[in-house]
Amino acid sequence: MFTGIVQGIGTVRSVTKGAAVWTFAIELPDTNGLQRGASVAVHGVCLTATDIVGSCVHFDVIPETLERTTLSSLEAGSEVNIERSLKMGDELGGHLLSGHIMATGTVEQRTAVGEGVDLQIGVPADMMKYINEKGYIALNGASLTVGTVIDRTFTVHLIPETLRLTTFGSAQVGDGINIEIDAMTQTVVATVERILKQDG
Repeated sequence: MFTGIVQGIGTVRSVTKGAAVWTFAIELPDTNGLQRGASVAVHGVCLTATDIVGSCVHFDVIPETLERTTLSSLEAGSEVNIERSLKMGDELGGHLLSGHIMATGTVEQRTAVGEGVDLQIGVPADMMKYINEKGYIALNGASLTVGTVIDRTFTVHLIPETLRLTTFGSAQVGDGINIEIDAMTQTVVATVERILKQDG
């Protein structure tokens, strides 16, 4: 499990594209205590550490994950949001996440607002039922609050600290975004839809 509180930015050092899996070598901001087999959220995607060499950690990614996320667009030099898995007793500063990406969106507009930034994100139409003003959403693994919602887009307001700790500081129009909706919101939506269907 993860909290959506990004702990730092990692840098992709290499991408080895095999027939069955791609192996990403990523330099993490902190590998203290990290062991092989541990879970790490990379741009919001839960991956398993398969090898650790100093600060560089290797992750194997299967085709389904590459198809459902933005990881296939990463290359050497790309920066990614990193969060180590939640441990018992850790402070829950964001909201509970599994690292299972539901869909990808696209940055449609970037607007500087003082020292902060507003990003307008476009998403598939079937995702909009989960997105509500002032609700939580995870974008590239970062727990954020939804601002305005219009048609199939929504806005998030990013403060300077978020821009400093995540890759959103360099996000540009056209960039892909991994999206995860928390399990509670998914359950509420599914329950309401089931009740409405039963009521005709």
